[in-house]
Amino acid sequence: MTDATTGMGAGKVTDHDLAKSAPPVAPTGGSERRGSEARAAAPAKSGREVARLFPHDESDKFELKLQHAVSGFVDGPRGAVEEADRVLEELAARFTEAVTQRRRTLRGAWQTTGPAAEGKGASSTDTEQLRLALRDYRELAERLLRI
Repeated sequence: MTDATTGMGAGKVTDHDLAKSAPPVAPTGGSERRGSEARAAAPAKSGREVARLFPHDESDKFELKLQHAVSGFVDGPRGAVEEADRVLEELAARFTEAVTQRRRTLRGAWQTTGPAAEGKGASSTDTEQLRLALRDYRELAERLLRI
């Protein structure tokens, strides 16, 4: 027998049935999506694409390491948690390196204008470079605050 409102049988509704009929849901930072689809660079408020901290292949490697830890839980729960801890430690260290490098790049963009130009009839080019640098700092800080 088929239900007239859903078009499904009167039996149990499965997750597969719900997935087919449900609207797409944005990922919540977890494992709903995999690979490059989940990490496509999102446009910033300005409509520009946000620079990635990690290349796709590096992100994929971390995902694989974490998935390996998770899949080993049944056979060795303690070992799986220890492995996940190592992955997180490695990821945090790499994240720190990436943010430091990004900050270095941002600093290089505005320090070329020099403090001598400040307050002494700074050219519009210098002011524009500083405005863009401030925008980039704000976007990076906002991204970090959303983590």
